[in-house]
Amino acid sequence: MHTEHENRVADSDPDWPLAATRWAQITLAEDDPAHFDADFWLRLMRDSSANATCISAGGYVAYYPTQLEYHYRSKFLGDTDPFGTLVDGARSLGMSVMARVDPHAIHADAAAAHPEWLARDRDGNPIEHWAYPGIWLTCAFTPYHREFVTEVIREIVREYGVDAVFANRWEGYYGISYSEGARRSFRDETGLELPAQEHGEGWPEYVAWRRRRLGDLVGIWDQAVRDLRPHARFVPNMGALAARDLARDLAEPVAPLFIIDKQGRHGIEAPWAAGRNGKRNRGVFPDRPVRLITSVGPEHKYRWKDSVAPPEETKTWIVDGFAQGALPWFTKFNASVPDQRWVQPVVEAFNLHASVEPVLKDLRITAEVALLDPTRTGQLRAGDNDHEDGFYQALVEARVPFEFVSDQAMTVERLSGFKVVVLANAEQLSDDQCATLRSYVDGGGSLVAAYQSSLYDENGHQRTDFGLADVLGVRLTEVSRPVQNNYIALTDAHPLNAGFEGTTRIIGGTHIIGVESDAVTPFRFIPDFPDLPMEEVYQREAPDKPAVICTENAQGGRTVYFPFDLGAIFWEALQSDHGRLIGNAVSWALGKTPEVTVDGAGLVDIAVHRGEHEVAVALVNLTNPMAMRGAIRETLPLPPQTVSIAVPTDRPKVRLLVAGVDLEPTVVDGRAEIVIPTAGLLEVVHVDWSRP
Repeated sequence: MHTEHENRVADSDPDWPLAATRWAQITLAEDDPAHFDADFWLRLMRDSSANATCISAGGYVAYYPTQLEYHYRSKFLGDTDPFGTLVDGARSLGMSVMARVDPHAIHADAAAAHPEWLARDRDGNPIEHWAYPGIWLTCAFTPYHREFVTEVIREIVREYGVDAVFANRWEGYYGISYSEGARRSFRDETGLELPAQEHGEGWPEYVAWRRRRLGDLVGIWDQAVRDLRPHARFVPNMGALAARDLARDLAEPVAPLFIIDKQGRHGIEAPWAAGRNGKRNRGVFPDRPVRLITSVGPEHKYRWKDSVAPPEETKTWIVDGFAQGALPWFTKFNASVPDQRWVQPVVEAFNLHASVEPVLKDLRITAEVALLDPTRTGQLRAGDNDHEDGFYQALVEARVPFEFVSDQAMTVERLSGFKVVVLANAEQLSDDQCATLRSYVDGGGSLVAAYQSSLYDENGHQRTDFGLADVLGVRLTEVSRPVQNNYIALTDAHPLNAGFEGTTRIIGGTHIIGVESDAVTPFRFIPDFPDLPMEEVYQREAPDKPAVICTENAQGGRTVYFPFDLGAIFWEALQSDHGRLIGNAVSWALGKTPEVTVDGAGLVDIAVHRGEHEVAVALVNLTNPMAMRGAIRETLPLPPQTVSIAVPTDRPKVRLLVAGVDLEPTVVDGRAEIVIPTAGLLEVVHVDWSRP
């Protein structure tokens, strides 16, 4: 087949995972070979300054003239080769090229010839595709994945000389597959039968086995690629939470970059959710590049895949992602373009990244505050994300730059780079993880924790007291219980009371924990009283049990503990007092003026990119009428913002990268103050003191 490709790609850059920073993905539909316009896609790649592309190649449907039996060719393919045409065009633009495969389902002929490839239910029946009858789901623990898909990958790399192969839905069936291959592998490795249900008997062993086997599979595919092209790689689609829930020891050797498949927001997701993906990945793999897939269509359970999202929604998702280190990647489902309203926002967002990339590419995102990111996969107490969402929203509103640290990567050395570590509700912590956090506090670090943090061990078993009871300065007296009409009273003068002038109490939680403490308690719970009949809704007793516990540690750090569901209730009710309480706690725990502050009106997501002699503060303007419920129709221009940055000189150079103007800062007491007159979706303040 395409041996002419080999000469064209012989000199491909072996460092492409770092150089490929703006990705254009075309996810072909089966009928696309009959009518797709290659010139349109190549013009878009050029106009958007894309320097890499991902193109559908094979797996469920082959878009090139494959020679492998049971590798289903598009029935519209004829004598064309749309994959090869796009590869040639992208190479002519100097782009890195990735081939997309999808092995999660097969057609009826392959299923009939190879029933051993299929995922099966507990009764041994093959599992038909949930969305398209007549095709069948595959099992990742059978020869289909380990042998047949390996041959597909080899054929694509051999014939087209791509830089990488990207696999979507590569894990096959997401539930427990009871294929003979899976049963045998699990039994041979563990001596057990597959669990009858998720989170049932044998579930922890199953999760560990599945991780190992999938890790092995990624290694097999990666080796198959590198055997043919040493610089080329296999890159699995890890989904939205891969960095948090993927075993690090399996991912690090084979993943040159991570691709996050969180293509947009829906419902009450906040627009900062895009940037959170970059933080989450960096929390596990701080030095591994990451790309965030953005769909040009709306992300919704009704799967309107052949539609487009409002322009400002698409732009905001892309921009907030790359401001927080998740570089841009767009995908369009099918190559027909009946609605072109997505094209210009993609071009604008990609070129916005291209304009700031020369400065940001050599800097590292840093923060003084870290939010602990607890692993959830396989844990018996895996729950919702509301606690994290609430703390995240509060920190964004308080304009606190912060990073994630995964519990998988939590070491004293890693934590020591932060002044404050926040536990929104890190329920399941092992004794070793508690010891790491204790050592961090003993070394002068500060801790802000809420609700059931450390109350359970890593296996979901409840402790008799918090694993961090001594650090938090509390003793457990009563486990969590649900309450209504709950309040906490301001009882002791303290900096955490700032902003609550004019009231003696604020809303409490919906689930509270009883604790005792000898530490300072600036808030206490008001004992329960009825919420009906209305005539009975009044306080009977004085405040008693601690609701906020504050400790100043001998080693220099500070600790704050909230024995109620503060993050979750803030996310649900969005009462400003709860957000203020979180912001006050982090500010007090920090114990000093932050290295970077941004003051002004509006909702702004902040990232601090730092180098040896420079710092760039990215401000993503999330001020819009649909900030807390998509889709965004418009971004309201920011009013003036004052950025204050600690600098070691009184003569720094300051430039607004997006506006393209130089500013003269005011430097007083080691801090440079810069006033940004206004900003649209993004502004980046670059402060450079590398020259005298």
